[in-house]
Amino acid sequence: MPYVFVGSTMAGPLLGESMIFGSFTSQLVSFGFGLPLAAITALFPLTRPMSVAAVRALCAVPDESLADGPPRSRAARGRTVAWFTLHLGFGGVISGMTLGLVPFGGFLLLLPLSVGLSGSWLGLPAYLQEPWTMVLAPVAGAASLTALAGCAAGAGALLARWAPVLLGPTPADRLADAERRAADLAVRNRLARELHDSVGHALSAVTLQASAARKLLDRDPEFVREALAAIEETTRRTVGELDAVLGVLREGGERGSTAPAPTLGGDLAGLLDRTRAGGLRVDADIDAEILGTSESGYAEALPPMVSREGYRIVQEALSNALKHAGADTVVTLRVALDGDGLEIVAENPLPDAARSGAGAEPTRAGGGHGLSGIADRARLLGGTAHAGPVDGPPDSAAPADSATATTWRLHVRLPLKGHA
Repeated sequence: MPYVFVGSTMAGPLLGESMIFGSFTSQLVSFGFGLPLAAITALFPLTRPMSVAAVRALCAVPDESLADGPPRSRAARGRTVAWFTLHLGFGGVISGMTLGLVPFGGFLLLLPLSVGLSGSWLGLPAYLQEPWTMVLAPVAGAASLTALAGCAAGAGALLARWAPVLLGPTPADRLADAERRAADLAVRNRLARELHDSVGHALSAVTLQASAARKLLDRDPEFVREALAAIEETTRRTVGELDAVLGVLREGGERGSTAPAPTLGGDLAGLLDRTRAGGLRVDADIDAEILGTSESGYAEALPPMVSREGYRIVQEALSNALKHAGADTVVTLRVALDGDGLEIVAENPLPDAARSGAGAEPTRAGGGHGLSGIADRARLLGGTAHAGPVDGPPDSAAPADSATATTWRLHVRLPLKGHA
């Protein structure tokens, strides 16, 4: 109606009529002017979301066949304009028919009851009281109301059929949806890696510390006190990291993370201490430049992203050694700056039971995600990660092809350039 009212202000002067809707012709002309106005306003970005909501509520169209959000391309905007114009056009026609046919059909249905009212206040002409009129009037009234219902149902069916075509997702919408899902999946995978690396490492360390403390409870109380202190420190730190990850999940993005992520420069020394407290012997060779700190307490040698991911890689390497090689294992760890990259090498002797399966990662029930997480971290930074049994000097990267392998090696290289 607002569009038709605006159209009538143009139709009146054009037809020389002073009254709004003074004739049926002026009504049609006003309607004709109103539709282009509706098409222009359909370019408003919120038109498609409102139209989609109306279609879902009234036309029983499946959700997957309709697009979400404003149109992203010219073609999508054009289809939205076509839908909105058709919707209002059909609505205007059905509204006009309702205003005319409902009272007309009702009058014809009740006309036989007006017999003998000629000359009364109704002022019915004589021809309306003819016998044939009284017989045919109710039929015509019922037919007009049935036609109105049929037109309304037909218009609804047509709009429901056209809605997926005109309001359905375009290739741009599908691409945007795929990108959004990929971004959500990337966040979920990152959170899964964080939980696996931080919580998994902590649980492995605490398990070994508690086991050692139980065995030496009566013989070495001092060691037990140290083990319990290490368990307390490990769990306290892990709870903080867990809160940060859960904060991201609650907020649905990075805004939920308030705790700083651990880094090589600020947290590697503590990680080594806690790991050694768990019974794992670690022979670490760390470049002094990596452990060097500024006045703020953070390392300057590495980009923050490389430092964070490097810490998680070292953490997972030590966690794998704890879980798969045993507490008595000596792990050789080297973290060094090599040219324009960060190199991480972790080696530990293979257990006797694993040497017969050269080329396969020693696994445990329910595990097997650690190395894939390391590979994902390295790949996201443009680096490389290689892991497997080897039989050769410490700097050899060639995998062993037989049961002669004696060492499990993880070799990761992360480029320093291109990361903020």
